[in-house]
Amino acid sequence: MIIDFDKIETTIIPNFRGGEKNFAANMFVDGNNKIMMGRLEPSASIGMHTHDTNSEIIYIISGEGKCLYDDDVDYLKAGSCHYCPMGHRHSLINTSDAEDLVFFAVVPEHK
Repeated sequence: MIIDFDKIETTIIPNFRGGEKNFAANMFVDGNNKIMMGRLEPSASIGMHTHDTNSEIIYIISGEGKCLYDDDVDYLKAGSCHYCPMGHRHSLINTSDAEDLVFFAVVPEHK
């Protein structure tokens, strides 16, 4: 199965999970997984949240940012892969004032 993100409508979510500015995503959702191409505009963020029933894998395509992960900070750039297992918490922050943070993410549900 091919997922063509260019054919999936972009959803703009302001202040996602209490974050700053806009989160844009092209999401494929099938009930078991969310698979998405995401973009955080400069200085935008996804707020801190806990993965109670799922986990998340984020692969950075372009830009720079950081994840606040539990009590740690992970610095990210193109080619970085961040993993947040079920039961843990994280946020994603675009640390640039000029460039979008573009990433691919998979959120599998754990049953």
